[in-house]
Amino acid sequence: APAPVQRTASQTPPPEPDAASGKDRVAPRRTPATVEQQVVKLVNARRAGAGCGPLRVSPALHRAAQRHSADMASRRVLDHRGAGGDDPGERITAAGFRWSVWAENIARGQSTPSAVVGSWMNSEGHRANILNCRLTTVGIGVVRGGGGPWWTQVFATPR
Repeated sequence: APAPVQRTASQTPPPEPDAASGKDRVAPRRTPATVEQQVVKLVNARRAGAGCGPLRVSPALHRAAQRHSADMASRRVLDHRGAGGDDPGERITAAGFRWSVWAENIARGQSTPSAVVGSWMNSEGHRANILNCRLTTVGIGVVRGGGGPWWTQVFATPR
């Protein structure tokens, strides 16, 4: 059996520019909660197909994800490390979540929830995080900004 995963982080490369405009696509105007709920719904559908239970949304993980998306957008850098060098586990802890296992997916430029989930599902590392049945809670952060939207998906299992 494979060794248990303690920490997993995956990045999705940005999408190709829109051939019609030569620019990144712009996300439709939706409230962030709606976008986040759509990502969770799409991810939970994929997990159900793999025999995993649904992820529960955690306000603490949402805070960690949203802060990281804002940090990446402000620096215009797609990175699992924050501006101060913090890793996802440190950000999750700082948001008040006591975890035993965590994982993080990040992406930039995908204009819709279905586009970002599709990108993650087409990447082995991201797909492994989404379909890891040991992970039980999730938080989604999305920030529209230059080069974005900037997406962070934080998963964890409480202690």
